[in-house]
Amino acid sequence: MTFKEFNKSLAEDGAEGELVKTVFVSLATSFVVLAILYIFKLKYIENFIPKYGFYLFFAILSYSLILPSIRHVRAYKELPCMAGMMIGMTMGMISGFLAGFFVASTNGMFIGSVFGMLVGIVFGVLTGKCCGIMGVMEGIMSGFMGGLMGGMTSIMLLNDNLKATGVIVFIISAVILIGLNYLIHKETREIERRHRDSNLFIISWSFALTVITVVLMVFGPRSSLFQ
Repeated sequence: MTFKEFNKSLAEDGAEGELVKTVFVSLATSFVVLAILYIFKLKYIENFIPKYGFYLFFAILSYSLILPSIRHVRAYKELPCMAGMMIGMTMGMISGFLAGFFVASTNGMFIGSVFGMLVGIVFGVLTGKCCGIMGVMEGIMSGFMGGLMGGMTSIMLLNDNLKATGVIVFIISAVILIGLNYLIHKETREIERRHRDSNLFIISWSFALTVITVVLMVFGPRSSLFQ
């Protein structure tokens, strides 16, 4: 199974064929929610776009790459142990790191790390449970570490190209998530699909993550560095 064959499967029916569509559904949902919030509330916040726009934009992009992977795993429900552990670890680490990094960039390490840990652990467990308790444990551990590392990294780089680092972090995470979906595709070639999530699943998660991120960044507690 080559990556070229995986790329071809993205245009076909099946779980892989839903990946690109899921990205666009998530992005559309998040940007519509953000536009509504901006019209009714956020445009009255002083310096909203210069202060929060960059980090919100990349947080939304991050969610649009994380959610398709979750949908991909849920399509099969059960996977081999080693693959399931890798999935739980990757999803917990990447989702926790990205959420923690972008929220900590506007609010400080504590709130960023806590949010990152929550997101990482939830998504790590949600995907890692496909192989049982070992995958769940990997999801919890990696979400815990990813959230802390994301928050810490942003604070360490506050005065040293933080935005450039955010772009680099996002690109590397995107490559890892693409590789993860390739791994899932390889491991499920002989496994029958067992579940199909509707777009409502993606819309609901995108809506919730966008609203929570906006509320935390703009109205949430922040450290003394950001007062």
